[in-house]
Amino acid sequence: MANYDDSNIKHLSAMEHIRRRIGMYIGRAGNGSDYDDGIYVLMKEVIDNSIDEFIMGNGKRIEISLDWNSGRCSIRDYGRGIPLGKVVDCVSELNTGGKFDTDAFQFSVGMNGVGTKAVNGLSDDFHVRSVREGEFSEATFSKGVLKSKKRGKLKDPNERNGTYVSFLPDATIFKNYKFREEHVMRRLKMYAYLNAGLTIMLNGQRICSEEGLKDLIADEAQFEKIYAPFHFRSKTLEFVFTHTNRFSEEYYSFVNGQHTTEGGTHLTAFKEGLTKALNEFSKKRFDGDDVREGIVGAISIRMQEPTFEGQAKTKLGSPEIRADLVANIKREAETLFHKFPSEAEKLIKKIEETSKLRSQLNTIKKQARERSQAVSVRVPQLKDCKNHLHLDRKEKAGKKGYGEDTMIFLTEGKSAGGTLGNARDAMNQAVFFLRGKCLNTCGLNKDVLYKNEEFFNLIKTLDIEDTLDHLRYGKIIFATDADVDGLHIRMLLTTFFMRFYKQLILDKRVFILETPLFRVRNPKAKDKEQYYCFSDEEREKAIKKCGKNCEITRFKGLGELNAKEFKEFIGPNMRLTPVTCSDDTEPDKTIKFYMGSNTPERREYIMENLICDSSDF
Repeated sequence: MANYDDSNIKHLSAMEHIRRRIGMYIGRAGNGSDYDDGIYVLMKEVIDNSIDEFIMGNGKRIEISLDWNSGRCSIRDYGRGIPLGKVVDCVSELNTGGKFDTDAFQFSVGMNGVGTKAVNGLSDDFHVRSVREGEFSEATFSKGVLKSKKRGKLKDPNERNGTYVSFLPDATIFKNYKFREEHVMRRLKMYAYLNAGLTIMLNGQRICSEEGLKDLIADEAQFEKIYAPFHFRSKTLEFVFTHTNRFSEEYYSFVNGQHTTEGGTHLTAFKEGLTKALNEFSKKRFDGDDVREGIVGAISIRMQEPTFEGQAKTKLGSPEIRADLVANIKREAETLFHKFPSEAEKLIKKIEETSKLRSQLNTIKKQARERSQAVSVRVPQLKDCKNHLHLDRKEKAGKKGYGEDTMIFLTEGKSAGGTLGNARDAMNQAVFFLRGKCLNTCGLNKDVLYKNEEFFNLIKTLDIEDTLDHLRYGKIIFATDADVDGLHIRMLLTTFFMRFYKQLILDKRVFILETPLFRVRNPKAKDKEQYYCFSDEEREKAIKKCGKNCEITRFKGLGELNAKEFKEFIGPNMRLTPVTCSDDTEPDKTIKFYMGSNTPERREYIMENLICDSSDF
């Protein structure tokens, strides 16, 4: 047994703690390929301070310089500037800052004095400069350690007040990182939508919004909206919503400019207040699910000292605001309905149609359940994991994250499924056998989920018929062959999830299993040296290692791998590519273009982008 004495007790400085426990401060590190990776959080923490200045009426312009190659990010605002005597403290001492004073910052999201310190501690080079009334104070750090500081009179007396921060993320923490322009632009557009009248400049490109959240919903719903968006804005509350013919609910919620991706009290209040307002206006009793289906909405509130869950601030607590917020939203939404009665009638008609379809769908559901029970008690296409076979469903019902440590492979045919079934970890890995190519659901309605036996069995297996909260597996994995048919099946599955269960993709529950395309080996080597390669580049490197007399095997189907080989590729080091949805509108357009009934346009696109040479014929 290991010793546990005084020598085991360690004290970390603030910066050491930030560098060792980055998850507490910025979430994951990542490499920039994902919207929520750490480098974007670093940028956000600095911009948030500039936004707070704008909210307090100081500075309407933020200038950002981003070197896409080196990764250096510089941000200059024209607010009041950090008090000159506290510049070093404000960027290096935890629990130090102006956000504790509600007179100086009434509606700030940064309340804990942590954000900029985390940026400092996680940067290889960090420079801060504050300008106030003809004087300046600046300091330079490396990995949170002060390297130099200076204070004095400005050489240029016309230099405007404000704060300048420049940082270079530490490559030893953010390995192989790279800022992606689409992720940066999306974040900056969100800032513009939330702060009408603010101008953000990114490398000389202007980003701004005059209509605030109304512009956001106009961009997200575009030509899909059934009626002109209803929009309300005051100093502390803004909301906007419209409806589309989508089956999902789309929300954007914010607190003091912070994008609360997991919602919270304010979003719950928005949903409740809207339903109450619609029922009061229409003198009917619509179900909340019918009111919300197809909605695209946004809510932003400003409040003093909000309570968030965790430093990442993705979900608002503050239950004390709920009752008043529901009442305010109900009142203002009902006022909008009276102000724009023709648009309100379009909304009511949409809800009535949804309610009618839901009633019809319940009948189809009942028939599908009866048909399923008559055929088999269990799903015939499922080889479940032992974890689920022994779980007491009654204890798990209603608990989010059911089956968090389990996964299910959706695979084509009995050949590949048989290999997977023999190679899997039976305790945590399940297999669902697809019967060839599934139905293309692009443009179809929800009744297909119950009329199509394969889809009905799939949603029963996943336990997502009524709510996603009971999802039985932590990961849903497409395991298809590396040929044209396999790619087509993968696209059909993506269409299905995008069409009916998009939230699973947004929640990063859906993945693609990457399996080797080649095996390169030297049969003459004593140890039978061999390499499994997932790309042409890996194959070329393996050929060089094995020599000219190497043997190359091309795998086209999962069934070509035996169970022993396959076990290696679905174990702890398996390669999974998440099915992602970085933009909330474009993926729907993309699915419709590739999987919809626009054959002439698609054929023209293929012919214009076809790349081939004489060796292909």
